[in-house]
Amino acid sequence: MIESLLLNLGQHDVLTEGERDVLAHIIGRERRFPAGEDLVVEGSRPGHSSLLIDGFAARYKLTAEGTRQITAIHVAGDFVDLHAFLLKTMDHGVVALSACHVAFADHAELKQVTERHPHLTRMLWLDTLVHGSIHRAWIVAMGRRSKASHLAHIICELYVRLQVVHRVSGWSFYLPLSQGEMADVLGLSLVHMNRVIQMLRREGLISWVNQTVTILDWERLKEVAEFDPTYLSLSVEPR
Repeated sequence: MIESLLLNLGQHDVLTEGERDVLAHIIGRERRFPAGEDLVVEGSRPGHSSLLIDGFAARYKLTAEGTRQITAIHVAGDFVDLHAFLLKTMDHGVVALSACHVAFADHAELKQVTERHPHLTRMLWLDTLVHGSIHRAWIVAMGRRSKASHLAHIICELYVRLQVVHRVSGWSFYLPLSQGEMADVLGLSLVHMNRVIQMLRREGLISWVNQTVTILDWERLKEVAEFDPTYLSLSVEPR
């Protein structure tokens, strides 16, 4: 059940067998969410943190007018709200973008982990720090990149993250976001979003058929995106 989490954490440092057993013990109760249902509700005070076993989810905020900004995309192996362990009240929502299989770690047990397993605590802390790095990369892309570069960067990032958890096939990966949902990521209208996708297609960088994205020219796509995966901390070293 936690294989994706182990793959995710294992890209940063080696987990001992004992640490793997601890994770397997604290992550128990499971639930399946249909696309469109909230995994986490803004304003709630969850007593657990949610591990995405399979599927895609998005962190989001709503404006007073009801428009939505997606601020993060979560994939298999991600804790979508590990920070809720300390922040308590959620200041945003997390919605299922596809059918999602989720497991929960009670905060009482996470507290015991922090008290008894310092290396595992650092690894979970690092996971939240990497998501902070991703958030910074998204802010830069939103504010300073062209929309074509912004979309190219997201595609590069998702490919690398999905590759870590064995969710790619060659240069292709499943991406269940509609153009409207991707527009909520880039902060665009649906019409403008379609134009940006068509631009990357015309340049021969990607194909996007139904819910499958295929990277046709990785080097050129990285160049357009100015993509450097350093911020994902994908090097195995002592932490």
